[in-house]
Amino acid sequence: MRLVLWDIDGTLVDSGGLGPDAFPLAFERTVGRPPAELPVMSGRTDHEIGLETLERNGIEQPERLWPEFGRALAEALAELEPAMRERGRALPGAREAIAALAELDGVVQSVLTGNLKPNAAVKLGAFGLLLPELDLEIGAYGSDDRHRPALVSIARERAAGRHGQAPEQIVLIGDTPLDVAAGRAGGARVVGVATGLYGAAALAEAGAHAVLEDLLDTEAVVAAVLASAEEAAHA
Repeated sequence: MRLVLWDIDGTLVDSGGLGPDAFPLAFERTVGRPPAELPVMSGRTDHEIGLETLERNGIEQPERLWPEFGRALAEALAELEPAMRERGRALPGAREAIAALAELDGVVQSVLTGNLKPNAAVKLGAFGLLLPELDLEIGAYGSDDRHRPALVSIARERAAGRHGQAPEQIVLIGDTPLDVAAGRAGGARVVGVATGLYGAAALAEAGAHAVLEDLLDTEAVVAAVLASAEEAAHA
């Protein structure tokens, strides 16, 4: 079994820039005032971003407020979903690539994302990507662990439990150097896609085993995913 884990933001969808807007809303609803500053968000987990948002804005022991903040974050993003649908899009080729991989024997697909699980579903659903080919129950989310590298092991264990065997290879497809680092730290082959904030050179320098400019060439996506474990080990 080969487990393919898709990042969401910048890889499968462009949320119209609205994803980050949920954080100040969640902060204000949790703390009672707007935040003075927000951290860098790209490639990080919602949990990590939320804790830093609280800490940067003078909240001591931010973990204490995280459960309330996380609930507020999910509610805020759900409220932004109609605007997200209007301003964002599924990235070109995403649906076709998922469909092509689903036709292959031994390939199982899910997501690995810094989003909380309900937020991942909102973003995928907004753009018609809540597909049966993506088994969200074996995915790994920012609600599972604040540290992104740990998510690869979580997805591996969930896939093994669901299918009765551990994946022989895990392939992570993402658009940031942090995606690349997390995948490599978790023992995954990493396919970088230059559809987010980072170009192909930056993803290659970060250590991606293969780099694509986008998902439009479905055959190229399939070839990158199916490259052998031996190639990944020597890349």
